[in-house]
Amino acid sequence: MGKLFCCVTDPVIDNNYLFLSSLLTILQQSMFFIVAAYFKFDKVTDFAVVTNFVTISLFTLTMGGKYYVRQLLVSTLCCIWGIRLSSYLFNRIIKIQNDVRFDSLNRGFTIQYMMFWIFQAFWIFIVSSPIILLNSQCCYDVTLNYRDIIGTSLWAFGFVFESISDFQKYNFRINPDNNGKFCNKGLWSISRHPNYFGEITLWWGIFITSSNVFIQEMYWTILSPITITFLLLFISGINILEASSNKKYGMLDEYKEYKKNVSILIPFPQFLYTKLPTIMKTTIFLDFFIYNNTNNASNETI
Repeated sequence: MGKLFCCVTDPVIDNNYLFLSSLLTILQQSMFFIVAAYFKFDKVTDFAVVTNFVTISLFTLTMGGKYYVRQLLVSTLCCIWGIRLSSYLFNRIIKIQNDVRFDSLNRGFTIQYMMFWIFQAFWIFIVSSPIILLNSQCCYDVTLNYRDIIGTSLWAFGFVFESISDFQKYNFRINPDNNGKFCNKGLWSISRHPNYFGEITLWWGIFITSSNVFIQEMYWTILSPITITFLLLFISGINILEASSNKKYGMLDEYKEYKKNVSILIPFPQFLYTKLPTIMKTTIFLDFFIYNNTNNASNETI
C-alpha cells in the first residue's frame, strides 16, 4: 500500500494546481464568451462548460505526471462524462436553436452577459476542485478501497441515469407527434428531472472517490457536489425549466396531474409518491413551493 501524504508545506509554487487551473478556466471561458457575445447565441454555452472540465482533468493529470490508478480513474470518468454530455448538448442546441435558460440574458458585449460568464468560470473551478487536488502534486496514492467502490458506483449510476434520460427526452422532442406535449415517458415518468438527478449523483461520486486521499484541509472541496446540487435546484436548472413548463402546460389537467404524481428530482414510483404527505414531498423529495406556480400558464407549446 502506498502512503497518504499531502505536501501542504512544499515550497513549490501552486503545487495543488488551483491557480493554474483557475487561469485555464478563465482563458477558456473568455474565448467562448467572445464567440457567444459576438454572434449573440447560446450554441456554445453548455459546450464551453462541459469541455472545460475535460480540459482541467487532462491538464492537471498531465502536470502531476504520477498517473496513479485513482487519478486515472477519476480523470477518465470525467472525460467520459464530458465527451458524452458536450456532444449531446451541442447537437441538441443545433436542433432546437435556443435554450430557455438563457432567455433572460442580454446577449452581447454587455456587463450582464460578461458577469454571467464570470460566474460560470467560478463555479466550474469550484465543481472541478476535487479532481484538481487529486491530480496535483499534493496527493500520493493509497490502494483502492470501499470508498472508491461507492464513489465509482454512484458515478456509474448517475452517468447511466443521465444518459438514458437525455436520450429519451431528445427522442421525444424531435418527434413531431409530440408538439405541444410534455415528456412523461421512461425515466421522466418517475422523475420530472431525471437528467439532473443523474448529474448530481455522479458529481457526489467523483467527490467521494477523489477525497479518499485528501487530508482535512482539502475537504473544502465538498463544495463541488454541493454547488452543482444548489445550481441545478435553484439557479440554472429545475427552477427555470419548471417555470417554463408551468407557463406552457399549466392549463392542462394532465400536466397538473403529472406534477402532483411525479417526484421533482429523486426517482420514485408514482403510485407511492402520490400517497406521500406534502411535508415529505417538500423535505425529502425537494419539491419546493417555488416550482409549483401554474397561475401564469399560457397556450404556448414547444
